[in-house]
Amino acid sequence: MTPTTPPPGPSDDRRAVETREWLDSSSPRTLRALPGGIWALGFGSLFMDASSELVHSLVPVLMTSVLGAGMVTVGLIEGVAEATASITKVFSGALSDYLRKRKWVVVAGYGLGAIAKPLFPLASSVSWVFVGRFTDRIGKGIRGAPRDALIADITPPELRGAAYGLRQALDSVGAFVGPLLAIVLMASMANDIRAVLWAAVIPAVIAVVLLAVAIREPEHAPHPADERRRVTPTDVRRLSRAFWWVVLLGAVFTLARFSEAFLVLRAQDVGLAIGYVPAVMVVMNVAYAGIAYPAGRAADRLRPRTLLMAGVGILMVADVILAAATTPAHVFIGTACWGLHMGLTQGLLSKLVADTSAAALRGTAFGIFNIVSGGAQLLASAIAGALWSTISPSATFFAGALFATVTMTGLIAYRDVRGAR
Repeated sequence: MTPTTPPPGPSDDRRAVETREWLDSSSPRTLRALPGGIWALGFGSLFMDASSELVHSLVPVLMTSVLGAGMVTVGLIEGVAEATASITKVFSGALSDYLRKRKWVVVAGYGLGAIAKPLFPLASSVSWVFVGRFTDRIGKGIRGAPRDALIADITPPELRGAAYGLRQALDSVGAFVGPLLAIVLMASMANDIRAVLWAAVIPAVIAVVLLAVAIREPEHAPHPADERRRVTPTDVRRLSRAFWWVVLLGAVFTLARFSEAFLVLRAQDVGLAIGYVPAVMVVMNVAYAGIAYPAGRAADRLRPRTLLMAGVGILMVADVILAAATTPAHVFIGTACWGLHMGLTQGLLSKLVADTSAAALRGTAFGIFNIVSGGAQLLASAIAGALWSTISPSATFFAGALFATVTMTGLIAYRDVRGAR
């Protein structure tokens, strides 16, 4: 007898519906469905990151080759700068919750980032660089949490992953355009680092003007009775247990990832010519931009643990390649893997924070998440600099791989990431 195919059951129907939903979310219609404010925030990030990464790709070389700083100093400056950004996010996020206005807090942060850019070409000592990085990162901190909360405010919940992914993708486009500009300008200006750093001022100003003109404050629906009052510090107690699990996860994950300045220095360490060192950041951010939006779409449909494990696994591969690198080609391969892991995880973590926090406390939630992650990055960068100076560059990346292994073990042991379906 000819075997017959059994009729589809309920599980088959459910899988068919989920497949159609996935195809719908994967189509260009998803991009068109995203609010215009997401595109404005994305392009604002693009211009500011082009400015910041042009600076970031050259500042480690400026500190070590021009100003004579040691590796421990580089690690501490980078760690303090990033931690400063994270600490500031707590206050700016809470302020935006208290005011129930986010746009001008965001614009102020971008404005401070633009003001900081001239300090780098003017630097006559490492102290100037520290002040520039400190000021720039305060600006990043001021804009970060309110911007991430604003994305959740203006985006339907079923499109949040795509919205965060798009912003991350456009941010990463700027992040590879900046170093690419640095390479071109270094070649055309005879490796005059200070002259090239002046170019970073222009896209920073464009970002501020764009956001001031194009962003509109969302019209909030009326809050429930217990959320009509102004948010106060004691309201932190209202954040859910699921949110605190996401905070813990983000901190452990960040310990496995130190400042990207060490990627630039690793390339120089294995012999890449100074004029081409910014290419490291180009490679990283091309990979980041290419995967960020697809990963964001996937985050709207797949379990968070699946994407996080993929990201951690790729980070482990990146660290091992960078630890064993003997040529610039090896560094570029490791850096590309580093960018892939960033694209897979950063938008997802933002989505998890948004999904596990109440709308009235969303800015505060992003601020808390970022201060904890920033503290972890300060520790990770300080450890990276110490290992580089006292043992070897390879030890820095082997330590990163070890922390990534611990993170992977935790994800395997804890099967249900809080906030997952």
